[in-house]
Amino acid sequence: MSSEIAISVRNVGKCYQVYDRPQDRLKESLIGGISRVVRPVLQALTGKHTSRPSYYREFWALSGVTVEIGRGETFGIVGLNGSGKSTLLQIIAGTVNATSGIVSVNGRVAALLELGSGFNPEFTGRENVYLNGAIHGLTRNQIDSRFESIAAFADIGDFIDQPVKMYSSGMALRLAFSVIAHVDADILIIDEALSVGDVVFSQKCMRFLREFQERGTIVFVSHDSGAIVSLCNRALWLERGRVRMIDNARMVSEAYVAAFYERLQGPSLIETTSHPDKQHPAGEAALFPVQSASPSFGKGGARIADVALLDETGARLSSVVGGEPVSIRVRAQVMAELNSPIIGFYVKDRLGQYLFGDNTFLAYRDRPIRSNAGDVVEASFAFLMPVLPAGHYSVAVALAEGTQNNHLQHHWIHDAIQFDSHSTSASTGLVGIPMRGIVIKTIPPTEQR
Repeated sequence: MSSEIAISVRNVGKCYQVYDRPQDRLKESLIGGISRVVRPVLQALTGKHTSRPSYYREFWALSGVTVEIGRGETFGIVGLNGSGKSTLLQIIAGTVNATSGIVSVNGRVAALLELGSGFNPEFTGRENVYLNGAIHGLTRNQIDSRFESIAAFADIGDFIDQPVKMYSSGMALRLAFSVIAHVDADILIIDEALSVGDVVFSQKCMRFLREFQERGTIVFVSHDSGAIVSLCNRALWLERGRVRMIDNARMVSEAYVAAFYERLQGPSLIETTSHPDKQHPAGEAALFPVQSASPSFGKGGARIADVALLDETGARLSSVVGGEPVSIRVRAQVMAELNSPIIGFYVKDRLGQYLFGDNTFLAYRDRPIRSNAGDVVEASFAFLMPVLPAGHYSVAVALAEGTQNNHLQHHWIHDAIQFDSHSTSASTGLVGIPMRGIVIKTIPPTEQR
């Protein structure tokens, strides 16, 4: 395998035997054992191939999966529960054997799979640190020298000397992640575990992962498409054990969101298109049919016809600085009667991360409007533009019907318009706040209160 490839998965499949009744498992074990001895003898004597009854059904958790992950790449995997994500990670980590295909891994692997995997619940946290460290190839002296750092990262206090069976899921995650963060791995494999931890620890893990990205390879499974877009270079979408899509993380995430809504509300009646090379110049309005230039989906009860970023005078903007009054206007053509239409938007950075947004639901929750076929429904959002780091941005818009938590998506456009930020301000974080004033002064002791 090329030294530039960290993980190579070629035509990998995993088949499990499914038994309908407990006694079928026993029958398969007994008859299968006898058959392995008797059948070759009968075949040699009669010259005929004999078959035997089977008491199980085959379930292919993975089938024909092929993907290569480059050294130093952060690779995401998405898919619904039961799509084969965890099985694929277990095969890469070496804890499960593939039924077919070839997996090659170039480097030391540290895996955080099921919570508590690799831990003995009867052992204390301290004892499990030494056990897990040894499993990952560390010597006793190496674990001794790193133990204080591991315990500090986990931050579970005196529970480090209590049996792991007393731990909450969050405490088990803390200790498990802390161990894999200290084993000098070349490849980290993480399976949805970060969703269990508290906010402070999750942020600590994210900081570690961003530091690790500079020197190692990460394979990351999450239901959080924002985390996939934020962390990953490319992503794999698994569906029923097969590869549905492999592409850059943003495109996979957008396609996965569209499929999620189709699963909830049925097939999209608006053709989903994707032309990544055909984009609007910065500031050019996306006029109907806007979906010809950007991926979109929905049931089609209304179609978004025009999206514009406007200044105070109503003129379309091609760029912003930050702090200026602006508005986002969305117009849609109504195709069928709508009860309680909701229009919303998100501003996204070049990676597809959602920075900020809003929708009309709360403002009109107590006085919902109705729209009839042939109407045009328009929404306008006025605000002070945040201070955005210089670069390219896009606006995703959507029109739904219903409530915030229970709605039918009629038209969603991932990148309706684009604009540039020419901010010269230094903002901290993804979005800066347009300050109304900044003051610093010295207060002498005589004036202090």
